[in-house]
Amino acid sequence: MSINSAMLAGASGMRANSSALAAISDNIANVNTVGYKRLRNDFTAALSSQNKTTTYSAGGVLSVHSPLMAEQGAATASSVPTHMAISGQGFFIVRGRSDDATARDPYYYTRAGQFTADSDGYLKNTAGFFVQGWSVNAEGQVTANPTDLNALEPVRVSGIAGGAEATSRLTLSANLQSSQTVSAAAATYNAATNNMASGAVTPDFQVPIQIYDSQGGLHTLNMSFLKQGPNAWYTEVHLPAGEVVAGGGLVNGQLATGVARFTPFGQLDTAASTLPANLTISQNGVGTGPQWAPTLGIATQVIQLDMGGPSAPGGLTNYDSASVLGTSQINGTPFGSLASVDVDDDGYVTAIFTNGLSRRIYQIPVATFGNVDGLVPESGGIYRLGPGAGALSMKGAGVSGTGDIKSRALESSTVDLAEEFSNLIMTQRAYSASSKIITTADEMLDELIRLKR
Repeated sequence: MSINSAMLAGASGMRANSSALAAISDNIANVNTVGYKRLRNDFTAALSSQNKTTTYSAGGVLSVHSPLMAEQGAATASSVPTHMAISGQGFFIVRGRSDDATARDPYYYTRAGQFTADSDGYLKNTAGFFVQGWSVNAEGQVTANPTDLNALEPVRVSGIAGGAEATSRLTLSANLQSSQTVSAAAATYNAATNNMASGAVTPDFQVPIQIYDSQGGLHTLNMSFLKQGPNAWYTEVHLPAGEVVAGGGLVNGQLATGVARFTPFGQLDTAASTLPANLTISQNGVGTGPQWAPTLGIATQVIQLDMGGPSAPGGLTNYDSASVLGTSQINGTPFGSLASVDVDDDGYVTAIFTNGLSRRIYQIPVATFGNVDGLVPESGGIYRLGPGAGALSMKGAGVSGTGDIKSRALESSTVDLAEEFSNLIMTQRAYSASSKIITTADEMLDELIRLKR
């Protein structure tokens, strides 16, 4: 009977609008939820088969809701360095367990990037899901297969060993007084037998410079100068004799010997000078030149020696002014422990140490899908692969259409309260109108029953 179908249509309208109200309520409740994608309600007519020659039978309505996955929430600043937002397409890859995950623990995808370190140093968001990344090798490169989920690891930002950096470059700016009197020792000077490194000859000028070895240890390297004659100075570069084993004709801790010659304009004549461009201290037992003492266990170290030249400002000069050190600059650092971590726009997680060194430790990939609307939402702001999601693709941030990763930022919910309140009013009106269908149909049925009386 048409009246019965009308009553059922009114009930379906109330049911559909109840479902719509639930979706709107979820949207409003998640207005401040990081990475939340608002739900959209769509109503579909549920027509029944009709007999065109007789009466019409109402079919009612169905309510279907789906998250608007393609919408981008605004990025808001955060003071936490491990908070991340994706600007553009893609998702973070997460799991519900960290280092104890097994093959049975599934991978999920999320836009909720409020990752902070737990008690073991693993980055997880407020829903308890651990972000996954590719490990970075010693050369700062990622060698994992980008299509293999099993190549991912939970990102851990504690327990990272500190590091030291050996000195590999020395830059000297100093002046040797051109009017310096040639001492009597210059007549008997011999770099191999009667030298400045041994203390047998007193240098006219000496510059001590602190350098770091491969273990972060500190050593005092001396550059000693003895005037040979006009515009020429004997030069020795040496370390304390107990730290270096002699080799290659060098003795008493010498690393290099030669003559520094200058132009008539007081600038270093690199072509005429006999000093090497690099100082090499080999690991003990390696090579034929100077070696670190066996008790130190230090790796081979090559130090580039930069003392200027005719076309370079500063450097080593020979003017008629007092011999003086201008500046000496070296690189290298002592041992440093982990101070903080940071994330760049390419998704690299970088460990920063107290000595100023930094090292990439992970790269966080961005997952994309052929059809993001095919992902299935689950509790905790995560999504799992659905049959209509298409193929999974993992790439570095900003590569081939994937979004950029913004550190110290979070993606806001896509909920618009003004729109939700408007939908709330319309849903309430539609629910009330559907209820009127039922009351009206009830009155008509009551009138029909009265015909018998």
